[in-house]
This record gives sequence, structure tokens and C-alpha cells, in this order.
Amino acid sequence: MDTLTNGLITIINNEMRNKRECIISPASKLLGRVLRIMQLNGYIGEFEFIDDGRAGKFKVQLLGRINKCGPIKPRFPVSVGEFENWEKKFLPSRDVGIMVVSTSKGVIAHRDAEAKNIGGRLLAFVY
Repeated sequence: MDTLTNGLITIINNEMRNKRECIISPASKLLGRVLRIMQLNGYIGEFEFIDDGRAGKFKVQLLGRINKCGPIKPRFPVSVGEFENWEKKFLPSRDVGIMVVSTSKGVIAHRDAEAKNIGGRLLAFVY
């Protein structure tokens, strides 16, 4: 069971049905960090962790700004100069959408990773 894949598919399914919020279960720290990046880039609104005594849940406010999102499997390693090649594969055009990257400095958007001159592993894309 991949919690990141499950969460992103839940978000896109609820977005297509024009829902205003969704519940993602089970929760994980990685999913929470990816949600934070999506929130900072304006794709989702507020989200909160709900402790249910098991793995937990995320309650996410949807803004209707996501056309597509999904995980990148397998989690390809990417160096600083390769971001543009991966952008062509996963995003519709330049400057549209973000790829979420796990780096040694934490989980960040690919534009921030380029600015900080660090590579990492690709986790997800959103546009």
C-alpha cells in the first residue's frame, strides 16, 4: 500500500467531481510534506491531520485548481541539470505545474531545488 499514490488519486478523483474537501486515509509524513508543497504553490487550501487511533487521516480543502496530479513511479533520481528533461515528460509545458522532489534539504518543489542547486528523487507532479 502506497499512501502517497492513494492520497494523490483521492485528491484528483474529488477534484473531478467538483468536491470542496476530501478525506485521505491512511496518512503518512511523506504525504503531509507533499500536501504542504501543494499548499504553498496554491493548488490546495488548508489541510489538517485527524488522529483516529490508527494511521490517521488528512482532511484537505480543495480549491478546484488541479487539472492532474499523480505519483512518479519509480522514484527516479534526478540531478540539477536534468530537471528540464523530466519537466517535458510529466508537465504539459514550461512554467506550468510543479514536480515534488525529495532532497537532502527536505521535500521541495523542483523550482526550489534548481534554485538551491541540489538534486534528489522525484516523488509527484501537479498541474
